Amino acid sequence: QVEIVESGGGLVQPGGSLRLSCVASGNVPRIHFMGWFRQAPGQERELVASQTSGGSTNIVDSVKGRFAISANWAENTVSLQMNNLKPEDTAVYYCNLDTLTGPEDFWGQGTQVTVSS
Repeated sequence: QVEIVESGGGLVQPGGSLRLSCVASGNVPRIHFMGWFRQAPGQERELVASQTSGGSTNIVDSVKGRFAISANWAENTVSLQMNNLKPEDTAVYYCNLDTLTGPEDFWGQGTQVTVSS
């Protein structure tokens, strides 16, 4: 079985920073995609940032220049550095790991990020 643990969420003032971490363990297959999604109340889940083992990186426009994703392919871990946080960043953040070679993918439990003064 695959176990995924997310951490790093919390309450931060506008302009502050947080670093989210996602660690996968157990019988993890070869992963080729790691990404961070978020879902705000009443909103659809959206892709925030992702990397592939082939070297592609995508960052959604609303966080470009403020967020950075870093994947460790050997350890099956991925982090999201979030700087200059804004109230609109408030959401539950989920990590996702995908093999891209079949139906298997894996989701973290979600971690709450709240940006408020």
